[in-house]
Amino acid sequence: MSETGERIAENQETSPLPPPLAELRTQAWPALLSVLLLTLVTGVGFPLVLAALARPLFPYQSEGSLLDGPDGVIGSSLLGQNFFQPGYFHPRPSAAGEGYDATASGGTNFGPSNPKLGDDVRRRVADYRRQNGLSAETIIPMDAVTHSGSGLDPHISLANALLQAPRIARVRGLNEDRVRQLIAGHTQERQFGFLGEVRVSVLPLNLALDRIAPLPAASSGR
Repeated sequence: MSETGERIAENQETSPLPPPLAELRTQAWPALLSVLLLTLVTGVGFPLVLAALARPLFPYQSEGSLLDGPDGVIGSSLLGQNFFQPGYFHPRPSAAGEGYDATASGGTNFGPSNPKLGDDVRRRVADYRRQNGLSAETIIPMDAVTHSGSGLDPHISLANALLQAPRIARVRGLNEDRVRQLIAGHTQERQFGFLGEVRVSVLPLNLALDRIAPLPAASSGR
């Protein structure tokens, strides 16, 4: 018998497990150790390192980008909220839960061939024109009449905000140019100059409106 054959025979005689089980053990043990190690590194160590760095470097973002109102925290600049009073800028429509529900983020999933999608958009277009005193020829921005994928979009398009400006100015008793200045002050450009679209942050903009031209108490609900 050759030396290699003798070694195999010796291993078979001394191994307490059948060859398939012994082979499984030699493969499973490193795999289990790898899973455990990667879980600790990526599931525990990495998040802890990020949290430790985020607190001192990005305190505002790491705390949720929270915004304060007259009575304390009123929301986050990253999450949309519903504003329905005529004295506020209205956000993008939401299909998250009953609307703007952060625990039920999502869209309608209606496809372009679904007749309900067309009916809903036509209804919102009519409502938008009526609320803002617009003519039937006015082109309505898409974000004003369609849901976002998350239902929590905190922004509206610049065109959407500018079309709402005359209504805001009228209800708040402000000059329309002053309202446009506020819009410009809360407009975010494309990230890095080419990613995304120019957008307006709704919640900070509405808070700024309340600071410079508060609504009467009876009509200050959102």
